[in-house]
Amino acid sequence: MRSKLFVPASRPELFVKALTSQADAVCFDLEDAVLESRKQYARDELARFFGTNEFHSLRQEGKKSIIVRVNALETGYTEDDLAVSCAPGVDVINIPKSDTVEDALCFISMLEAQELRVIAGEGAGLDIRVLANIETPRALLNAAAIAACHPRIWGLQLGLGDLFEPLGIARDDALNVHSVMMNMRIAAGAAGKIAYDTAYTNVSDSEGYRQEAWRARRAGFLGKTCIHPSQVALANEVFSPTEDEVRWAAKVVESAERNDVNGAYMLEGKMIDGPFIERARAILAQAAV
Repeated sequence: MRSKLFVPASRPELFVKALTSQADAVCFDLEDAVLESRKQYARDELARFFGTNEFHSLRQEGKKSIIVRVNALETGYTEDDLAVSCAPGVDVINIPKSDTVEDALCFISMLEAQELRVIAGEGAGLDIRVLANIETPRALLNAAAIAACHPRIWGLQLGLGDLFEPLGIARDDALNVHSVMMNMRIAAGAAGKIAYDTAYTNVSDSEGYRQEAWRARRAGFLGKTCIHPSQVALANEVFSPTEDEVRWAAKVVESAERNDVNGAYMLEGKMIDGPFIERARAILAQAAV
């Protein structure tokens, strides 16, 4: 999931465009992108679209992951959002402002209750994963515990706007960004979960987006959020293995298959052992997609 394109759920005229884009995933947003007065309209439009053959056909044709970002627990809208989001074809639900383990577990309990209602009504099982936003100081401090608190947590997503702006932290300082990226990546990695990168709000600054995407990739993130279609190609490019990476990974895997003597050995002057072989196999698997 190199690229995840946000679409306001209150903009139904954009739904098909998003699903026919080159993004690996589409995230229908019920939270910040939707005005308070338009929340119910957004739910109604999303429910209508999820019930159409067009949605399911486009999803299958494009092999896209479908994500819905719901409103935070504190808003009181989460349960209504889940009634729409727990639908066949939805892969991931993104929860904002998940500051504590208790928040995450409360949300998962609500999610599972709604899934049971859907299963009872339609006779179809759901397998929805949870992507928890880390976008407050408290959430960052609790990130490792949140990631590990339940098997339904697929990973953590960084939210720098909500994290930095209230604290007066400069968003354009690469050191600030990198520090938080590494903290969250290690927290997610400790639980064996993925880390996903934040949005970049200056849509006109494509080079800034590219540089930040590279920082995320080097920090081990899976992909980056896109708030405009013009950012999709950049994310896909940055988070795809390069030709040199694929060539080297193939050499590592080939050498590992020939090696039956040492747990660690040399390949073109570099030491190779288990972690490097595992990473090489992951690169080849990604390149084959």
